[in-house]
Amino acid sequence: QVQVVESGGGSVQAGGSLRLSCAASGTIANINTMGWYREAPGKQRESVAHINSGGSTIYADSVKGRFTISRDDAKNTVYLQMNSLKPEDTAVYYCNAHVMVPVEYNYWGQGTQVTVSS
Repeated sequence: QVQVVESGGGSVQAGGSLRLSCAASGTIANINTMGWYREAPGKQRESVAHINSGGSTIYADSVKGRFTISRDDAKNTVYLQMNSLKPEDTAVYYCNAHVMVPVEYNYWGQGTQVTVSS
């Protein structure tokens, strides 16, 4: 079992920055990849950024160059630094922990709201 808890959302004007945190607990060793997804009103949940156990990262094209995902293994925490925020970044952001053992499964946090005003 893995639990993930997000924090750090809020409201900001366009061009501003926010940093989201995702603290993982439980069977941390089973986590293969952690990532961030977002869900805007009326839209499907979409992938934003991911980081695997080796530190490799993947970003959605819409956030490349603006968002940075990182991890602090000592704190079992993954961060999403969001710079140059745009109104279209407004969404509920969810942290995801993907495990492969003993079975493949995705764990989700409760979500944190990010609102960017123009």
